[in-house]
Amino acid sequence: MSIAIIFNNKDANPWKEKLEELLPETTIEVYPNISNWEAVTFLICWKPEKNILSKFPNVKIIQSVGASIDHITNTQILDESIKITRIIDHNLNHDMWEFLLAIVSSELKNLSFYHQQEGVRTWNPEVYRNFNKTVISIMGLGQIGSYVAEKFASLGFIVKGWSNSEKNISNVDTYVGEQGLMPFLKNTDFLINILPFTESTENILNKSVFEQLNKNAFLINVGRGEHLQEEDLTKSIENGQLSGAYLDVFRVEPLPQNHPFWNNPKIKITPHIASITNLSSAAEQVVSNYKTHLAGEKIQNTVSVKKGY
Repeated sequence: MSIAIIFNNKDANPWKEKLEELLPETTIEVYPNISNWEAVTFLICWKPEKNILSKFPNVKIIQSVGASIDHITNTQILDESIKITRIIDHNLNHDMWEFLLAIVSSELKNLSFYHQQEGVRTWNPEVYRNFNKTVISIMGLGQIGSYVAEKFASLGFIVKGWSNSEKNISNVDTYVGEQGLMPFLKNTDFLINILPFTESTENILNKSVFEQLNKNAFLINVGRGEHLQEEDLTKSIENGQLSGAYLDVFRVEPLPQNHPFWNNPKIKITPHIASITNLSSAAEQVVSNYKTHLAGEKIQNTVSVKKGY
């Protein structure tokens, strides 16, 4: 039995070194440099190329090195016997919360506006907004989304959340399913997307959704690039329905140099860094799952391929 690491747009060498340290008796190789394809039973993946699984006939476990699995389920033909697991790291929850709080605070206090004024040496004070009068609506109440919603509420924001199943979060008004989406969107100042990417959530950030928000609402997308209907975002900013957007995820990453988002001053871009997996803690989870797999026991943090999360 051996382990193969398959990464796209991510350096595999630190992972290989760390896992070899923790599993000195195990063969750990980085795709495409695989000595024995049939010996691989455990794959560690981030955005694997399409249908790569067909090269590994005896894989039993696929480990995502992030919290999401759509980069696996949307690119591979999966046998029912194969289990998929992901990283659950409470540090990711807090990192995401800090990232989102920084964005919301900056927008409420007009910091981006003042930075632009600084460039042209203009002194023009603007009215700022307060936490307790700001409505934040969060799409996706999984582990990260629920944590973020609760933290925003604890600071006095008016917080709403929307998900596919019932959630009970302190001081957060929650909405469920398709029938709850439109009521959830009403009276929103900041719309934050943390949804998993599934067939039903593709292009969910679109014109019909933006039109339900308050005039000059602000969009933050830290879910997936495929959630966003890009042309609808641009038009909603142009007509004033949205004041702007902060995007950390994109359909193609890195974002192509000729993409129009780069030239839009009301769209702010970060390179998929809202919350980054910690190698040390994540590697410990991977090792635990591998050892559990060898022992024939139940591995942790498995996900539903049917649901996509």
